[in-house]
Amino acid sequence: MPEKNITIANCIAHGQKQLADSSDSAKLDAQILLAFVLNKEHSYLLTWPEKKLAKQVEQQFLALLQRRFLGEPIAYIVGVKEFWSLPFWVSPATLIPRPDTEILVESVLENFGEVKSLQCLDLGTGTGAIALALASEQPNWEIDAIDFSLDAVQLAKKNAENLQLTQVNIFQSNWFSSVNERRYEVIVSNPPYIDDLDENLSQGDVRFEPKSALVASEHGLGDIKHIAQQALRFFKAQGALFFEHGFEQGQAVRNILTDLGYANAQTVRDLNGHERITWATSPDS
Repeated sequence: MPEKNITIANCIAHGQKQLADSSDSAKLDAQILLAFVLNKEHSYLLTWPEKKLAKQVEQQFLALLQRRFLGEPIAYIVGVKEFWSLPFWVSPATLIPRPDTEILVESVLENFGEVKSLQCLDLGTGTGAIALALASEQPNWEIDAIDFSLDAVQLAKKNAENLQLTQVNIFQSNWFSSVNERRYEVIVSNPPYIDDLDENLSQGDVRFEPKSALVASEHGLGDIKHIAQQALRFFKAQGALFFEHGFEQGQAVRNILTDLGYANAQTVRDLNGHERITWATSPDS
């Protein structure tokens, strides 16, 4: 950028140009990074486009811009991502919450939102996004959230404290290994579901996300099969199991659930019209 007249507008224009070939949202990325450096809201950038910036601010912005140019996700750079209109701290120890996962939250609420009190388990909670989004809508639900990664558990607890949703019980467990005698009406999971040979693992944001939270055996269906089978021991008399999965896995997941005796297996489509959420009721329902 030019040495003189370094303004908010200059920085954004420069950032947009630098990221044009590496990001589908170059201008927005530049705005998010500059707002982060300035510790200001996005609206501040629009209100004061000609405000001159200190050299130190420019240098900080350029350093973050370079990280984004190399492909690092915006959420990891700024450390926060919005989900369900709530701010979540994120780190490379967890997946970045995505809009499609909100469909999972919506599906649970559409089918159980009228139930004022129930027990719910979120398997592989990561940032805690699913469990905490549900808790924000249903403060009387008893929600457990587990993750194998201790770093993820600590981050989810931090998010629960920040969002004042500390009624969610967050603890470390390898799927059901530490769940013990608890029983649930609703079990939800966004498990690893990508095949290890999937070419998308070398593209975009997922290059920076933990592979253990992305990849599963049996062409991406291994963890889904394991959860569906083990969940049968952890339902109350009436229960339901909800999965997020890959956009080509809907039929396979329905078959897995039906073969295990689950009833009414059905799939919900995501924002792009792809099959994304499959759920079914437990055999005793």
